[in-house]
Amino acid sequence: MQRNADLHIHSRFSIATSPDLSPEKILAVCRTKGLHVIGSGDALHPIWRHMWEPFVENDEGIVVIPQVEVEDASRVHHVIFMETFDQFAELQDRFTPACSHLNTAGRPHLYSNGEEIAREVHELGGMIGPAHAFTPWTSLFAAYDRPSDCYGEEPIEFCELGLSADSSYGAGIEEFADIPFLTNSDAHSAAPEKLGREFTRMDVSSPSAKSVLEAVRKGSIILNSGFFPEEGKYNRTACTRCYAQFSLAEAERLHWKCPHDNGRIKIGVKERAEQLSTMPPTRRPPYLKMMPLGPVIARVLGAASPNTKKVKVLYDSFIEAFDNEIAVLLDVPQDELAGVSSEVADSVLCMREGRVTLIPGGGGRYGSFSF
Repeated sequence: MQRNADLHIHSRFSIATSPDLSPEKILAVCRTKGLHVIGSGDALHPIWRHMWEPFVENDEGIVVIPQVEVEDASRVHHVIFMETFDQFAELQDRFTPACSHLNTAGRPHLYSNGEEIAREVHELGGMIGPAHAFTPWTSLFAAYDRPSDCYGEEPIEFCELGLSADSSYGAGIEEFADIPFLTNSDAHSAAPEKLGREFTRMDVSSPSAKSVLEAVRKGSIILNSGFFPEEGKYNRTACTRCYAQFSLAEAERLHWKCPHDNGRIKIGVKERAEQLSTMPPTRRPPYLKMMPLGPVIARVLGAASPNTKKVKVLYDSFIEAFDNEIAVLLDVPQDELAGVSSEVADSVLCMREGRVTLIPGGGGRYGSFSF
C-alpha cells in the first residue's frame, strides 16, 4: 500500500516552535494534508513522549513514528527513528552522560560524535541518517565531505535532503549510491503550509511503525515531493548580510568576503552538491516539485499570507471537494480542480509540469516563485 509520510517534525519543546503544538493538532492537520504517516518529533523529551501515548493508536489511522533530531559535538544534525517510544526512553538514559538538558530541550545537543550517536541508536534497533544534509549550517556536508567521515564504521539507513535540495543533488555522491533519500518538512508548527510541505510516498506492507521503518530500510520509495530547491534560503552561494549572489569561482576569488558590505559569503547547496558529486547519478524515484496549496492560493489571490480569510475559505473549498491537500496538488485532474478555481487549477498544473519562474534564494533569504 502507498503511504505519504512526513518523518521529521518538532514539538513545542524545541526552540522557535509553535507553543500550541499538540499531538491532537498534528493528527488533525495530517488528515487535511493527506499524510498517512507522521514523525512524532522530539521523542527524547519525556513530556512529549507522554503526550503522544494516547495517540499512537488514533481514530485517523495515522501511523506515528517515534522520531527525534539531535545535534552532535560538531554541530551536525541527525534524524533518529525508533519503532517504539520505550526505545527512546532507553536511548535518553544512554545519552544522559553526553547531554545535560534532555529533560528540557526538544532538539538536544549531545557532546558525542556522529559515530558514537549512531552506535547507540543501532544497539537499540533504531535508524539514523543526516538531517537536511546539504544546508551550509548544522549539517553533514557543512562539516564533512563524506558521510563516513562523520559516521565512521556505523552505517546510515537514509539521507534527508532538506528544503534546498532535490534528489539530483545527492545522486552523484558515491557513498549515497544505495541510500534512500527522504523528503520531510522539519516543521516547527502544525500549520498546513508547514506540516507535510515536503513528504515521501512509500510502499509499505501494513499500516504500522515496523512496516514503515522496514520500507525506509529497503528503500521502498515511490515518490519524493518537496519545494523547488531554488526556493530554499541557502540554495545559491550568497552573502549572509546583503544576500548578493556569487558563482563559486567568484566566492573563492573574494576569499568568501562580500565586496559590497564585507559580509560572509556562504556556499550554496547547489554548488556544494556539485563539489561532492564524483560519479554518474544513480537512478532515483521521481521527485515532484511542489509548493503547499495555501501559498499557491495566496499567490493567485494576491494575498499577503496563506492565513488570510479569503485564502482559508478557498483552501477549505478544495479540501471539502477533494478530501486532502496532497490529492489536490498531485492527483486530481486539472478540469476537476477548475470546478473550484480555474486560476488555482492552472497554477497547480504549472507546478506539475515544472512551468514556474524561480528566483533562487541564498545566504539565508528564501527564493521566490511566480507562475
